[in-house]
Amino acid sequence: MADEHFPRTPPQDTTTEPTLPIPQPVIDPTDQAQCAPGSPAPALSVWASAQTSPAAQRKGRYISASTAHPAKMLPTIAAHAIAHYTQPDDLVLDPMCGIGTTLVEAIHQGRRAIGVEYEPHWVSVTRANLALAHHAGITHNATVVHGDARHLPTLLPEHYLGQATLVVTSPPYGPSTHGQVTTTHDGIHKYHHRYGDPLDRGNLANIGHHRLLSGITTILTGTAAFLRPGGHLVITIRPWRQHAELIDLPSQILDCGIHAGLIPVERCVALLARLTDDQLITRSSFFQRDLITKQRTNGLPLHLITHEDVLIFRTTPAASPIPTCPRRPRPLITAQQAAPTNPLAAASASGSWAA
Repeated sequence: MADEHFPRTPPQDTTTEPTLPIPQPVIDPTDQAQCAPGSPAPALSVWASAQTSPAAQRKGRYISASTAHPAKMLPTIAAHAIAHYTQPDDLVLDPMCGIGTTLVEAIHQGRRAIGVEYEPHWVSVTRANLALAHHAGITHNATVVHGDARHLPTLLPEHYLGQATLVVTSPPYGPSTHGQVTTTHDGIHKYHHRYGDPLDRGNLANIGHHRLLSGITTILTGTAAFLRPGGHLVITIRPWRQHAELIDLPSQILDCGIHAGLIPVERCVALLARLTDDQLITRSSFFQRDLITKQRTNGLPLHLITHEDVLIFRTTPAASPIPTCPRRPRPLITAQQAAPTNPLAAASASGSWAA
């Protein structure tokens, strides 16, 4: 995906040298060489993360009180990131862990995990979800710490510095949250759609959009110190609407990560709709569908949001980087570059922004 923040090869004059893709026979051996035997299949840019409903994904794995959280991460998103960017016994961190989705999915895959959560109620729910996993026979440990992630260096013990292989997290969405609905004799009502006490100005969800971005930058800066060299940070964010206007929160969070000194390597899409052979089956809420219907009736051609952006950063690698196997975007080369008899030499000349 083109983005002004990602380093790319210098622009070339395509009027005389048409741009051509690298042939597939050249790409396949290169992809295979990047992956060690027995490693997971290369990651795809589109994650089919809603093939089953959110309720089905959490059934038997999370206590019923988890459903009251206003903006829960899909378990499949956390699980996918953990499977592709870590190995067994690696440490996974979530500085805004909510009900503990990242932690639960990490220990179910044989990883260690630690999380931080601001609201005491969700700290208790996270601990209950971890206890449920241990009751089911999961032996790996996870810890949740109560506190403000903006003060992460003072919350976590020093021995965690530089130890996490992966961070998986999602920011609070303020006024734009999922919530639940119920129908009564006097209409349809939304509930469980707010974070904690709305008067608590220490809660990132209650401090306004621009201060939220400042807080996220502080959190990402502090989080980077706990990642090992070459470690990855995965943050999932959905765009949201304010007064029917689409707010591109993912791009704003991308800027936050760059200002925090992290290196962006991928921007993926996690589907919030079920993918079939020829269509997407939406899993949108009543209020989302109601908004779109009303706006279209008024002549504004809005569409349902059926995905979350997944931004993937990494820290600066050490002199001998930890081997990883991300899926690299296919670089483009010119007809002149394609001329050498050694096709791999031509491919290496074009470069790529992915790490």
